[in-house]
Amino acid sequence: MVTLDGDVLARYPRVSLYNSPYPAHDTGCAVDLYPQTARAPSPVAGDVVETRTVRCPSKPYAVDHDHLIVVDTGDFLARILHVAPAVEAGDTVVVGDDLGRMVRSGFFAPWVDNHVHLGFRERDGDAVRASGSLPLDLDAPVEPVSWDGTGEVVETGGTYALLDAPEHHAPGECFAGIAIDDGRVLDGGVPHYEGGGVFGQGETDDSVSFLGTHAGDVADGRTVAWRDVTVTANGEPVRGLSLWLGIDRLGVKLVAPEHDLAVGDSVTVGVE
Repeated sequence: MVTLDGDVLARYPRVSLYNSPYPAHDTGCAVDLYPQTARAPSPVAGDVVETRTVRCPSKPYAVDHDHLIVVDTGDFLARILHVAPAVEAGDTVVVGDDLGRMVRSGFFAPWVDNHVHLGFRERDGDAVRASGSLPLDLDAPVEPVSWDGTGEVVETGGTYALLDAPEHHAPGECFAGIAIDDGRVLDGGVPHYEGGGVFGQGETDDSVSFLGTHAGDVADGRTVAWRDVTVTANGEPVRGLSLWLGIDRLGVKLVAPEHDLAVGDSVTVGVE
């Protein structure tokens, strides 16, 4: 288990261990970090041992290549993706150093914002293969925020609509996330990705009730396997909900290709 320092995490307004369909995130073994800038501040300190450019799926909204930066932290190999490297093997970096420009990768779904992917391997491990990263723990409290499923659209794209609710109860002071019915915090893509995650202690250990519906089951302490559920927005099925942990603000992103929602619309979300 690798523990991510809370002060490092606080440099990124939004983080998620589970909001991804890729094996690197299985059981919360990688974290996506969302800076507010086009450049990527390093989440680790150490020596750069390798950079590599790889091909990725061709998408009209993204580039067809991605990049890997490997940093030896002294304890682990840090594996960083989605950054065009401004560093090279032999360079030494500290936390916050500029690693390069973030890229909009063909590995992203169209509703996914640019971010820095971070995972860790043992120092004698293979840092190139997609799977095999170590489980991560967040050295930062994550506070639950209740949500009744309602909100107003504040931003739209071709495949998504962002809601203004729920609001962060203490912006800048701690990470917060949307609470399931027993008070634990939910992270991930519900249910358009294979699984998600829960944080904190609740009344039950094995089931996840969200907006009044048994939406999933916990497989290994915090990883959720979704049940056959459908998310709706104003009664109409949508692909899912994108959830994360935020330090400045919260909100919910409706993943809804071909939606007709507009800024200012009121939305009621359900899970069936």
